[in-house]
Amino acid sequence: MKNDIIHKSNVVFNDIQALRQGDAMDRREFLKKIGCAGLALAAVGQQASAQQVDEIPKRVLGRTNEKVSILGLGTAPAGEGPVDVQEGIKIFGEAIDRGVTYIDTARIYGNAEEILGHLIPKRRDKLFVVSKVSTDNAERAERSLAESLRLLKTDYLDLVHIHSIGGKNIDRVLAKDGVLEYLLKQKEAGKIRFIGISGHNRPPNFVRMLKTDQIDVIMCVMNYADRNIYDFESKVLPEARKRNVGCVAMKVYVGIKGGFRNHRSGYVGCVTEPAHLPNAMAYALDLEGVSVAVVGPYTVEQSIQNVQFARKYKPLSNEQRTSLLEYGRKLAPSLGPRYGAIT
Repeated sequence: MKNDIIHKSNVVFNDIQALRQGDAMDRREFLKKIGCAGLALAAVGQQASAQQVDEIPKRVLGRTNEKVSILGLGTAPAGEGPVDVQEGIKIFGEAIDRGVTYIDTARIYGNAEEILGHLIPKRRDKLFVVSKVSTDNAERAERSLAESLRLLKTDYLDLVHIHSIGGKNIDRVLAKDGVLEYLLKQKEAGKIRFIGISGHNRPPNFVRMLKTDQIDVIMCVMNYADRNIYDFESKVLPEARKRNVGCVAMKVYVGIKGGFRNHRSGYVGCVTEPAHLPNAMAYALDLEGVSVAVVGPYTVEQSIQNVQFARKYKPLSNEQRTSLLEYGRKLAPSLGPRYGAIT
């Protein structure tokens, strides 16, 4: 559509230029062309306006200074499902074709990276591609990163998270042969652009890593129910904001029913009831400092629906927020610390 709008604008401009340069024509034809040009310009403006309305909003991801879509494509559910590669291409492709630029994956997400390898090369410069290493050790991280690059068919990644930081021994992560030192070297070498930490539990581990001042982005569990359990919102977000670290929310729909054990049973659905999904996404995006809400679809329909929610996103009203938080407080006791220890 963008190219079509540009073409029509150029045609209109050329017609007017011809008129200004005194092309031979009678007064009636002159007025007719001016009228047509005005109608064409109006049509171009309407198309441009429609396109703008349909776009997914973007935000700057902290100190990376990268503008990314407020909706991130989570690839764990389909990858671990697992769906076959061709179905995965449809699921992920629907989101990317509709404007999602933040792509979140990992070596441990089944065949997710293989699927993305069919999509990323064609539009690499339009996407912010994120993967993860799930280790505290440099040697294992090297193997994992090499495999991710191979499967994703790219020679660099925009962001690599040290994954499940809540379950890591931070002293080992920070050791001379640890994963952070390795990733810093890859950053210098141009294999990765930014370093992040991601995980589901133990907010104090996130804070300790942030205080190294080597972390560019965090991704953690933030939703209207888990704020009553893990509470990354008050325990981690303030430290990240202070350091201008990019913040990404995951499990914004409170995750799949039953937690990790049901990742291969996507049909059970997510904890949040359908009527609450748009407000659940809005809750995460309303958090000060959060740039992206990562959501992992299991189906093409869910992929399209998430994009629709992101396009229509508006901050919650006080009434909507109060109602959602009350729902979350009642829900939290039935969930418990299903992602691991809190401290």
